[in-house]
Amino acid sequence: MVKTTSKAAQPLIELQNCSLVFDGRAVLDDVSFTLRAGERWALVGANGSGKTLLLKLLRGDVWPTPTGRERREYFFDGAPSEHAGDAKEHIAYVGPERQDKYVRYDWNHDVARVVITGLFDEDIPLSQPSGAERKRVARLLKRFGLWSLRRRRFLTLSYGQRRRVLVARAFAAAPQVLLLDEVFNGLDRASAKILHAALQRTRGIGSTWIVTTHRATDIPRNTTHGARMKLGRIDASHQPVSNAKFAAIGVHRRGPPSALSLQPKSAAPLIALRDVDLYRDYRLVLRDVNWIIRHDEHWAITGRNGSGKSTLLKLLYGDLHPKLGGVIEREGVPFGTPIMEWKRRVGFVSPELQADYFLARDIEEVVISGRYASIGLNQAATAADRRAAQRWMKFFGIDALAHRKPRAVSYGQMRLALLARSMSLDPELLLLDEPVTGLDSDMRALLLGQLERVAASGVQLVVAVHNRADLPRTVNRVLEIQRAGRIAIRILGANRPTAAAELRRSREPRGVHRRL
Repeated sequence: MVKTTSKAAQPLIELQNCSLVFDGRAVLDDVSFTLRAGERWALVGANGSGKTLLLKLLRGDVWPTPTGRERREYFFDGAPSEHAGDAKEHIAYVGPERQDKYVRYDWNHDVARVVITGLFDEDIPLSQPSGAERKRVARLLKRFGLWSLRRRRFLTLSYGQRRRVLVARAFAAAPQVLLLDEVFNGLDRASAKILHAALQRTRGIGSTWIVTTHRATDIPRNTTHGARMKLGRIDASHQPVSNAKFAAIGVHRRGPPSALSLQPKSAAPLIALRDVDLYRDYRLVLRDVNWIIRHDEHWAITGRNGSGKSTLLKLLYGDLHPKLGGVIEREGVPFGTPIMEWKRRVGFVSPELQADYFLARDIEEVVISGRYASIGLNQAATAADRRAAQRWMKFFGIDALAHRKPRAVSYGQMRLALLARSMSLDPELLLLDEPVTGLDSDMRALLLGQLERVAASGVQLVVAVHNRADLPRTVNRVLEIQRAGRIAIRILGANRPTAAAELRRSREPRGVHRRL
């Protein structure tokens, strides 16, 4: 049992009978919750259970729906106050939606300036820091392993590097309370270790926090309290808990899929990269890449934050091009063919793509747009488009969300929509960048099983991951991006459905999955 705070500890934020109706749907239902000084909460729950909106309600970014019973009070200055604006300087928030905002609005300031905005809770740099504040920012950049990146533009960073920058930004304000929404998503092991160490402080700045997560391994050891959210309600005893109690949360074991029985489609490679160097923003990211993807191979791409995993996927997709002298050959795409001819054969999913659909009409439109490899629709959807969208929304378990706006679904549910989008054109190849990031344990296990069924139907997979437990078992080859942008390749066994299990730390019981 970890050491916990006294029952008499000072309350900092208190909610009483607060509900929230969003887009005509109750997403928080009569929630009462008190956060006291020194408490460190782990908040778990399925996708769509209301975790993110609870954090936003606590910070004052959204207002409870008026019912006549609701009450929200802050106690940072002694006397209770209902003014959320006065309390925000004491509360810092980090989450995937804030990270997406930088992409949507093209906020591309250098890393140091992004961290400086945390001093003043500004979205873009407006205020000038003092000398002491600049020294504080420098210490944070070093503490979170960002010093070498301080002059880089934010949008040139990898997804995990951006997350580290926003965590440093949150600490810059010296908040009393940290609200961290799925903040470990996208972090490699070294970066996660840095954040865990920062959360081990037992008093002072950032010693009171709430972490939402879907993975037991993300829960800090010094967590004092825990709660589970379900259908917009908090199911908790509000009693201190041991970390051991949470160790079982989110564990879902899967068996391997049924054996593959595919025949090679062609002796020619699907994609071949020869002597490829790749620059982004005048910086060499990948060096001397020679790589062939043959038919019926399923690849994992691994490497640290910023190593170039996402960049390599974009190169395969056709959004980026190698330096002069390097060659990328795609089967059936001779020189001079418009790249859109290739993109209509490839499904692509990435965390950055999620930010592009913030203002889409509904989830069905998101899925249909995949049939045209476009963001949004330039023409009315056909009956065939709608049938294909319905098929894949049902396959990924989101058909009930078809007419919901992207802003009205959880981050994990939106990820499923993008996977349905990627399959709506019946691709030959799926390029997946952290496909299960943001999904709860049950949904993660279900999705990996579905990807294994997709692979068994003949679709090839190339999956970039940090956590190797997030790989479908059909993966049989690994490309690791090492230092200086060089690659190393391992073959785990051709068409061996359990090969990806060799990447895992523990063995799991066997089971059966049906094919498509």
